[in-house]
Amino acid sequence: MSGVIVSMRRTLLSCTSLARNGLVGGALAALLPAAPAKAADLIDSLSLVMDLNRQELAVLATALALLGFSVMAAILLMRTRVRTAKNEARLRARIGELQLQADRFGALLFAEPQILISWPAGDNRAQISGDIALVLPRDASPQRVLAFGTWLPPEPALQMDHAVDALRERGDGFQLTLTTAHGHMLEAIGRAIGGQAIVRIRELSGLRRDLAETNLRYKALSDETEMLRGFAAAAPWPIWAKGENGALTYANPAYVRATEATSAIDAQERKLELLDSDDRNAMERGLKDAANFTSRLPIVVGGERRIYDVRAVNVGSGSVGVAIDASEADALSSALVRMAEAHRRTLDQLSSGVAVFDGQRRLAFYNDSYRRLWDLDRNFLDAHPDDSSVLDQLRAARKLPEQPDFRAWKAKLHEAYRAVETAKDTWFLPDGRALSVVTTPNPEGGVTYLFDDVTESLDLARRFDGLIRVQRETLDSLAEGVAVFGSNGKAQLFNPAFVRMWKLSSDAMRDEPHIQTVEGWCHQLFDDPVVWRQIREAITAIENRADVPLKLERKDGSVLDGMIRPLPDGATMLTFQDITDTENVERALRERNEALEAADQMKVDFVHHVSYELRSPLTTIIGFAHFLSDPSTGPLTPKQAEYLDYVTKSTNALLALTNNILDLATIDAGAMKLELGQVDVSKAIELAAEGIQDRLATDRIRLKVEIAPDVGSFVGDEKRVVQVLYNLLANAVGFSPQDSTVGISARRTERSVVFTVTDSGPGIPADMKDKVFNWFESRSQGSRHRGAGLGLSLVRSFVELHGGKVRVDSIVGRGTVVICDFPTDQAAHRDAAE
Repeated sequence: MSGVIVSMRRTLLSCTSLARNGLVGGALAALLPAAPAKAADLIDSLSLVMDLNRQELAVLATALALLGFSVMAAILLMRTRVRTAKNEARLRARIGELQLQADRFGALLFAEPQILISWPAGDNRAQISGDIALVLPRDASPQRVLAFGTWLPPEPALQMDHAVDALRERGDGFQLTLTTAHGHMLEAIGRAIGGQAIVRIRELSGLRRDLAETNLRYKALSDETEMLRGFAAAAPWPIWAKGENGALTYANPAYVRATEATSAIDAQERKLELLDSDDRNAMERGLKDAANFTSRLPIVVGGERRIYDVRAVNVGSGSVGVAIDASEADALSSALVRMAEAHRRTLDQLSSGVAVFDGQRRLAFYNDSYRRLWDLDRNFLDAHPDDSSVLDQLRAARKLPEQPDFRAWKAKLHEAYRAVETAKDTWFLPDGRALSVVTTPNPEGGVTYLFDDVTESLDLARRFDGLIRVQRETLDSLAEGVAVFGSNGKAQLFNPAFVRMWKLSSDAMRDEPHIQTVEGWCHQLFDDPVVWRQIREAITAIENRADVPLKLERKDGSVLDGMIRPLPDGATMLTFQDITDTENVERALRERNEALEAADQMKVDFVHHVSYELRSPLTTIIGFAHFLSDPSTGPLTPKQAEYLDYVTKSTNALLALTNNILDLATIDAGAMKLELGQVDVSKAIELAAEGIQDRLATDRIRLKVEIAPDVGSFVGDEKRVVQVLYNLLANAVGFSPQDSTVGISARRTERSVVFTVTDSGPGIPADMKDKVFNWFESRSQGSRHRGAGLGLSLVRSFVELHGGKVRVDSIVGRGTVVICDFPTDQAAHRDAAE
């Protein structure tokens, strides 16, 4: 330290001279803390400084600062050199130790033959060291070691490539046991160490090789066991293993589920069995006798009885078994058997003869129609003869078509066994029959023969052709136009009348034009788009096909009556008939009928009008006649009294006629209403009889009344019922001869009261029975007076208004019977009418 102080002094003196020249500033403050000195030396330095003037002091401070920086730099440099020297010595010692240790490790590492391959991080160049002769000849290039395919079989070489790539890319370590192409066993270990990928390859020999082989076998066995356990666990079939004593030693999950156990251990502890006791005993006997057991057994799983294929074999001192669900297969097998049996029954019901020959050309199946068709013996067919034998027997019985070269014909027939398509032929037998023969090659080999007796079909075809010709001639002779259009809308058939009727060309129609084309040709005569659309839709419709009547009034004034008629084969027939003349006559008749109806209506209106107009003066006349006949008006001469009596009778008859006309008019207008109430049958007959007493006395006619005791009463309009009976009795009296009898009777049936009026008059001719109830229909034959012909009309109208019926039974010369039925339940009649 004293040396440093001396040098500082020297430096301080030199700095003083520099300060005087203005080169140094105030660096003294920086020097003082950086360089420790003894107190005396510092005091001397400070005394020297105090002698300087102010300008020199600044120069001196600068010099001192530079001096302090230099001193410190020197000190730091010295310390760094000392430290570096010490570190270098230690490093050299450590390198020596590491070199020694590396030499020991290298000697230890290469004490046995092996190869080391390393890849530095980020470098694709490999460093290879060791005994390359392990895999290659000694004079081979080291880089050939990386070509694994040169000294390894393809599969291990590929495995080695993948492992090395994974090690270099992701640092995945590996350990492989490899066998070279020369049969050497090697161990390859890959690790990522210190940023490098290192692969070590060494030979396995001796105990190590045996251990590696054992490990390989153990690993393979372990992998196989694990694979089998995984398969058994994933299998949907129950799988189990039993020991020598028959106890359950393994059960897969399917077995656990089938036995409804909670786990395999639970199944072992509870000794749960999949099969029942009889099936287990049968399986144990089969394993004991034949070392294996196979059977299809029913097993109840989950409360459902299913069919399983159970297979068990002895393995070692125990046995293993599996139960494969065969329910579906069993069901399909049963269904197949049933289907085959159903097919056999169906084929037996066919009228066509069926014979199936197998691949060996022997008869495998035949139906009864085949046997009856050829009249063959059942025992012969059940013996499964070959195809040639059957043909030879048929030829011997002269049942086959006559052939000039039977051998060639049979050989051609047997080509069906090598064919791939169905062949058809027709055989004309010596007995006059014609057979349709279809030979079909079977997919599994063999041929199926199908025989159909088409004798009748051919005969029908000939008849059909003749019938078609007759029908065509008939159509051509018809005056009615006929055209048939197919389901595609094209014309298939037409007759000359159709062509003439629509002024078409026969050649154009033979080209089968579409209905739209025909429509265009016919527009010149008829162009109604609605009707043509209806025709088009009827021809091309698929559903709701029905007859559609047509009536066409064409531009030329003609009228056609047409019909669209669907045919069973999907076609549609159009027929047109010219009804122009008929239409004209019908139109004339219609106009005449309308005129007659108008005249009849005018007659009815006239009658109504006249009836109402006559009633008022008649009422006046009747009133004055009654007034004049009253004694209070004064006495009348006999002649006046006679004339007044004539006036009274005539006006009463005229009033009755007028009332009848008004009643009929009211009924005809639908304005007549019945005043319903209880009608006493006996009283009604009595009232009606009172009205004809004078006529009975005048004509000396007896009235015979017969009323059943149980007739009672019924619901009706009493006034109208009396009017009906009065008209019937008046009509009977008018047509009965003098000194005769008119009868009236009443009886009750289940639903009506029946009135019967009989007379012994001349009767009604058959041609007049339907007219007696018409208005103003009067017959003078056999009657002593002529009426207006309204009585029976009123009778029918009033009876029908009650819901009843009137009928007349009459024989000419023997009288007439009129029967009226009045229903007893008017409520039912009103409901029916509503």
